[in-house]
Amino acid sequence: MPHPVPKPCDPDDPIEQFRALWDIVRLLRRECPWDRQQTHASIAPLLIEEAYETVEAIRRGDTAELARELGDLLLHVLMHSAIAEESGKFRLSTVIAHESAKLVHRHPHVFGSTPAEDAQQVKQRWEQLKLREGRNSLLEGIPPSLPALLRAQRLQERAASVGFDWSSPEEVWHKVAEELHELRSALDSRDSSRIAAEFGDLLFALVNAARLAGLNAEECLQAANDKFIRRFQYIERHAPAPLSELSLKEMDALWEEAKCQEESASHPDNTNG
Repeated sequence: MPHPVPKPCDPDDPIEQFRALWDIVRLLRRECPWDRQQTHASIAPLLIEEAYETVEAIRRGDTAELARELGDLLLHVLMHSAIAEESGKFRLSTVIAHESAKLVHRHPHVFGSTPAEDAQQVKQRWEQLKLREGRNSLLEGIPPSLPALLRAQRLQERAASVGFDWSSPEEVWHKVAEELHELRSALDSRDSSRIAAEFGDLLFALVNAARLAGLNAEECLQAANDKFIRRFQYIERHAPAPLSELSLKEMDALWEEAKCQEESASHPDNTNG
């Protein structure tokens, strides 16, 4: 027999909407064979996927899609909470109470009498408070599973929060040049382990350069990936023959066409001449 769909008393009240969604999740855990068999481990990869889809909606500026993706993220919070509640590990109220307490504790300039002059001071104090909460290192809590460029930037940001940072962007570019020289030297040696290590050092230095320029290295590389896809697909669409039959020179010519079209679209000529 079908179950009635839980509905909020006030459809415009987010708290009521939240309660209705929580009721739906718990009902699905009881009645849906697929939902019932899920575990923390089985849906963990889906949580990562939903997080990336949320970020992609933000990158595109698609607010309607962002609302949907945030809903999917919320569903995962509720699913994990329901699974934990069933096994007596913790309850949804525990999740909410823990987060509320943490936010209050880490914002003494809002909920206490400790002033904060700017956002940088807030960030530094946030990291200091984390250490007082039992962490042994400032670098703890940055997941190893993060994309490597993003993880490098987070590590550098944490270190910079206590003053372990470059004095100027010029110093970083000297470091980039140094690492590039060392990589070239390693390539000459043909020592694969040394080459890999020096290549990693160069990437880490470039992330530092991006960070000090106010850029997110992960987002920069993603944008470069997207650009490569657009231009390569232009070659595929306009190639007079299968790509395997084209010379590199012919493909390069089509690449330049795609590049010129993108640059023209980005910087249109507004003159009337």
